[in-house]
Amino acid sequence: MIGRDGADRAEVARIVFNDPVQLDWLEELLHPRVVEDHAAWRRQLAEGPDPPVVTVTEVPLLYETGGNEGFDVVVVITAPPELRAGRRPIADERERRLLPEEEKIRLADYTYVNDGTLAELDAFVAGVMADLAK
Repeated sequence: MIGRDGADRAEVARIVFNDPVQLDWLEELLHPRVVEDHAAWRRQLAEGPDPPVVTVTEVPLLYETGGNEGFDVVVVITAPPELRAGRRPIADERERRLLPEEEKIRLADYTYVNDGTLAELDAFVAGVMADLAK
């Protein structure tokens, strides 16, 4: 699948998630840019006329990159391994690089196992947002 940026994301994933050298190269290229873009977005929101009480950022490698230090609260949404595998477009070796789910859950402020309905997930998210907006 060719993305809007012209990259074949499936092909890039196939290459980098099965070759540690290529993955390291890509992460060294992308991670600093992603961190700076996020920081600029947060500054823009904070300086705006009506700054939000809560902002949400999805970070797939939060603990693995040490990014959790930049957040006040961490929410981990996980799923059983067979569901996670079924949600990935291609099979690869990325799971072996990740912090074990049990450790992420232990470190998180909120956790949800996403093995139910979308309505159940929405209710969890609404509860967390209400809690954080207090």
